[in-house]
Formats: sequence, C-alpha cells, structure tokens
Amino acid sequence: QLQLVESGGGLVQPGGSLILSCVASGFRLDHYAVTWFRQAPGKVREGVSFITPSSDTITYGDSVRGRFTVSWDNAKNTVHLQMNNLTTEDTGVYLCAAGRLPSGFHPPYRYDYWGQGTQVTVSS
Repeated sequence: QLQLVESGGGLVQPGGSLILSCVASGFRLDHYAVTWFRQAPGKVREGVSFITPSSDTITYGDSVRGRFTVSWDNAKNTVHLQMNNLTTEDTGVYLCAAGRLPSGFHPPYRYDYWGQGTQVTVSS
C-alpha cells in the first residue's frame, strides 16, 4: 500500500518543541519533493516547508522561518520537521505531501501522495 503517515504531534506549551515525522511506505520518498502543510480551524491551508530529494532547495513559510527545520532521514524513508519556539498560532493539523514539483507550495491536486495529518496543539 502506497501511503504517507505523519507522527509526532501532541500538546505542547508555548515556547516548546516538537519533531514531526513523515514516513513513506510502498515507495521511495526520496524520489519526491516533500512539503509540510498545516491546517488550522477556520484558516486557509498554509505551506510550512518544502524540501527537494537532495536537500539542495529548502524553503519555509514566512510564519515559521527561523523556528522550523526540515530534513531527510533517507535510511528511514522519512522527512522530519523540527519545530522550536512554538506559539499558539502554530496549532493545527500538520500534513505532509509528496510530489515531483518545483520549489514552492502548490495546489493540493498537484501532489502525488498525502498523509492523513497529525494534530499539534500549542497551549498553556
């Protein structure tokens, strides 16, 4: 079965950190660029990070740049998202998507694979 599965979400206090993982099964994730999105209630889906298979291009959304870091773990067919200095504005469902796409955040239909998402809640 070809799928992406996110994990690592949870409840964290403001200023805290989380590491999210996006694991692929049934296909080589490193054949695709991987994008993290997040969806907060009542808000438009927002692009968080983008990374190419070779990591030669990495981009971040304006609201997370300097706090979040995306990276590959090729041995585990996984992309990680390290999230530091979290604020309540970071609350939402975080989804990863894979596609053979240029740098940037693209409409959902352009991605080949989507995960189901993992919930991140930042609250005191």
